[in-house]
Amino acid sequence: MSASTRLAALALTAVALLTSAASAHTRSTSYSTWEIEGTRAKVRFDIPQYELTRLPWGIVAPPALPPELARYLTRALRLEARGVACEVVEDPRALAAPQGRAVIEWRVVCPSADGLALVSEVLQEVAPSHLHFAKLRGAKVTERVLTSSAPRWELPAGEDAKPVVGSSVGAYLKLGIEHIATGTDHLVFLLGLLLLAAGSGEVIRVVTGFTAAHSITLGLAALGRVEPEAAAVEALIGLSIALVAAENAWLLGGRPRALPLLAALTLAALGGAAWLGAGAIPPAAYLGLALFVACYFALLARSERPARLRFAVAFCFGLVHGFGFAGVLSEFALPQGRLLPALLGFNLGVELGQLAIVAVFFAAIALAARVVRGSARTLARDFANAAVCGLGIYWWVSRGYGA
Repeated sequence: MSASTRLAALALTAVALLTSAASAHTRSTSYSTWEIEGTRAKVRFDIPQYELTRLPWGIVAPPALPPELARYLTRALRLEARGVACEVVEDPRALAAPQGRAVIEWRVVCPSADGLALVSEVLQEVAPSHLHFAKLRGAKVTERVLTSSAPRWELPAGEDAKPVVGSSVGAYLKLGIEHIATGTDHLVFLLGLLLLAAGSGEVIRVVTGFTAAHSITLGLAALGRVEPEAAAVEALIGLSIALVAAENAWLLGGRPRALPLLAALTLAALGGAAWLGAGAIPPAAYLGLALFVACYFALLARSERPARLRFAVAFCFGLVHGFGFAGVLSEFALPQGRLLPALLGFNLGVELGQLAIVAVFFAAIALAARVVRGSARTLARDFANAAVCGLGIYWWVSRGYGA
């Protein structure tokens, strides 16, 4: 049985075994904007619709809003004055929102303007790692990331009160580390790239290419210079994982001519289907990938050391992954003065987390290469690559063609 045939068979098994874990690939997030004037406040809450499926009250369809969800939100996301929850004086209502998102607004009145604090317990009972990004509008816009370990943001008032301080660079650095550590799709992509790495030099080149690329697009997206479609980005991340696994299978199987041709033609056909309206990925992306695959495999076929060309794959697909990293910050729409420190801390956190994970991956792969020998080693490598391929296919199809 050829390596490519084994890949196809094992990928189907991997899909069946791993899709339950794969469905939890993204970090759970929600956002709120607060306008506080004296004892009165208005809050606008923004959350992806799929996050609401964690709760038993269904999806928000404006103007309808399940009363159970309204009661839950006003309890879980609240403004307090000296420890006393402010009273809801205008019930939550659903506003018009972009597709796939829910936006809900309500108003509260506090018994005092002193000792104010924002508290978020949103989704903590069903998603303990949930992040809530609270933004305070006023003379100077600032923000804070609220988590299960730090759910409270003190907002002192009065003549002697100190200025309200937003999240520090260190807080965003921690967020970046947590984001890459829980970003299953990004980790699987790195595993696919490193699976055939023969030494530290190859690892350094791959990581450098990936880091340089995703730093570029992370910055562009977070600064608002580029606004890609989130659904297309998430689907392309899955497709990039599957293509890396296909390259691994091609190298392991003796470079058969049929695989690159089949991959390029399939991508071109998918571009045609996208032109007719199928899926979230635009046709130009599919056609560009088809051209890239054809050219890249042609270079690989002529190269005596194909591992050196992995820098190109890591860089090109790293551009896509950078847009995925940027989703957390770009949706928050921070003001320029707060965005740059947040971007610096978040990107540095991603890099530090990535380096630690790469070190663990490479050490584990090197250890397995020493311990496992012969046919068992071949089978283990094929299965690992098939798992990478299966997850990539699952994410690509579920994100790009799911309901």
